[in-house]
Amino acid sequence: MQQPDPAALSLEDKASLLAGGDFWSTRPLDEAGVPAVVLTDGPHGIRRQRADADHLGFHASEPATCFPPAVAVGSSWDSELAAKVGELVGREARALGVGVVLGPSVNIKRSPLCGRNFEYYSEDPLLSGVLGAAFVRALQSQGVGATVKHFAANNQETGRMRVSSDVDERTLREIYLPAFERIVTEARPAAVMAAYNRVNGVPASENHWLLTEVLREEWGFEGVVVSDWGAVGDRVAALAAGLDLQMPGPDAANDAAIVRAVREGVLDEAVVDASARRVLGLTGLAGNSAETAVPAEHHALARELAADCVVLLKNDNAALPLAEHSRVAVIGEFATVPAFQGDGSSRINATRVDTPLDALRELGGTVTYAAGFASDGTLDPEESREEAVRVAREADTAVVFVGLRGETEGTDREHLELPAEQRELVRAVATVAPRTVVVLTTGGVVSLEEWHDDADAIVAGWLLGQAGGGALADVLSGAVNPSGHLAESVPLRLEDTPSYLTFPGEAGHVRYGEGVMVGYRHYESVGRAVRYPFGHGLSYTTFRTDNLSVDVTGDDSATVRVTVTNTGDRAGKHVVQVYVATTAGPVRRPARELRAFTKVALRPGESRTVELPLERRAFAYYDIEQGRWTVASGAYTVQVGENASRVVAEQSVTLAGDADGTVLSLDSSLGEWLAHPVAGPLLQQALDAGATEEQRQQSEANSGLIHMVASIPARQFLHFPGMSLSIDDLARILETTTR
Repeated sequence: MQQPDPAALSLEDKASLLAGGDFWSTRPLDEAGVPAVVLTDGPHGIRRQRADADHLGFHASEPATCFPPAVAVGSSWDSELAAKVGELVGREARALGVGVVLGPSVNIKRSPLCGRNFEYYSEDPLLSGVLGAAFVRALQSQGVGATVKHFAANNQETGRMRVSSDVDERTLREIYLPAFERIVTEARPAAVMAAYNRVNGVPASENHWLLTEVLREEWGFEGVVVSDWGAVGDRVAALAAGLDLQMPGPDAANDAAIVRAVREGVLDEAVVDASARRVLGLTGLAGNSAETAVPAEHHALARELAADCVVLLKNDNAALPLAEHSRVAVIGEFATVPAFQGDGSSRINATRVDTPLDALRELGGTVTYAAGFASDGTLDPEESREEAVRVAREADTAVVFVGLRGETEGTDREHLELPAEQRELVRAVATVAPRTVVVLTTGGVVSLEEWHDDADAIVAGWLLGQAGGGALADVLSGAVNPSGHLAESVPLRLEDTPSYLTFPGEAGHVRYGEGVMVGYRHYESVGRAVRYPFGHGLSYTTFRTDNLSVDVTGDDSATVRVTVTNTGDRAGKHVVQVYVATTAGPVRRPARELRAFTKVALRPGESRTVELPLERRAFAYYDIEQGRWTVASGAYTVQVGENASRVVAEQSVTLAGDADGTVLSLDSSLGEWLAHPVAGPLLQQALDAGATEEQRQQSEANSGLIHMVASIPARQFLHFPGMSLSIDDLARILETTTR
């Protein structure tokens, strides 16, 4: 379909294109042959509402497969799995006439209390970016557009429509922007969604630095910037900042405001033309496809994918996998009424839902059940607990399903605890059962402390999508060997988390005071113990890591090779995690940072050597003074970790890094001037030449004084008594640094 030239449209028509035609679609221009394009929620499934819509899930949507949400996919550490989810979501989008999917969500898990963490991949930007890029590429291979969201620093639900995320630029660049940057530059999504919140006081939807300077000019984004639903305040300011499409619509008042701003000379019509051209570029994604989804096939694939997202946290006394023909007591209402997705805009009308109890019974053996508790309070807690204890006492293994209800967009959690009746149930069952396995069904981490030591095994089942019940049965029974690893740390206490004192903020601001020390970066840097570290995950087999080699391939790059062997008696998948540790450079670096990873499948006894490149950004920090990524010269230790806390192999290398590119000015400190390879010797020579013999003797006797004045700006140093240098002298020295 040939797109009309915006220059051929009236100003009024162009303005009308920049807001939705209804709640879920762009505005058609029938006379110009421009169709409407449907946008709809879809990070882990398609939520296509055909009737009266509200965006919040109160109205029914078309049935669709609910695939594993991002909280689960993040724990897979598997880009191929993320891509498969993207492909399947893309297929169903086409089948339902959807042109643009509102996903993936790649915001960083700054605090475990964020109510929307179930939609996000990880606390780490590399893991989030790699998985998000894989999802986008695969989804868009189906002829459907992806929308990466929520841009940017959107890490809480409290006050989300107005709160200002106050973040220094280095932290933004190193933690909160890289996942977006990777997806934009490598996967080229059709759209980027501007977040509700403010970034350093400026609404994200009106933030020129964010939407134009960084997103378009630095990263080269050519797609549509769309608002989150209802996020736009000042439409003209948002358009000038780089926001193309306001959703939902229509909005006659804002259309008129755009027209008026152009005619009054406040807004250049070229800005309107550019945004209209980008919105028109979506018309090739109109979703007019003959694709037909196959619910049964997609459900089976959802089960297969979900199983690889499960994390085995603990497995003492060989409690898992469940022994064949053993007596199993299944306890907890989550076994019959599973939590498999969060609430809010991503809620999917699932085509079917597996329950863990039914799936375990289908695998054979003796399976009994007791509810143990009721989240809605309809069961007497004491009587329910007594029934669960009776059933557990008569079994070989008790499997207790616990979790959270009501995890939702719009509300943050207040604590990390499971409900008291569930905690009491676990402890009561563990006192009588020969073996106790606890399965967690949550959209984020919860505290394990009150009952952790009572359980023989703990499984992080997350929210696994509609086939999660079958996936959990596959893992518990040993039909699938668990291979998930934590994408977020499990702390001992909420008070230990790096954002504890500043989340969710106050007086309309949330201060990101922990800087780059988010998640495991904080715990490892300050030596703070956690219950389970980032990257942790057990298997029913064992793996050995050997033969680490790191070859320097340039001034700022290297290649890592390592051999992994499956030393057990079961096939399994192992995640190779490569971290980099350094103290090089003038900024405080985390103790280690994830810089590469891959997942490999190995048969019993099989070995494989994997090769992972470490490119420039693996060693770089963001230099806020130079406004660029910098690799400092010095030593870097490349570490292979079982997780972020346990290093199993390491090798140090020395990198030349970047040549000293310090740009001096009259406001640079005296210490910076003296340290500069060109200006420093010239300045010292000038100082010596202008000094009296008495001053030179005093300088030699009081050499430590230079440290006292090293922080003084050069122009102010000139005003000290006895100084013979002038501004012109410094200017001449500055000229030598730019030749």
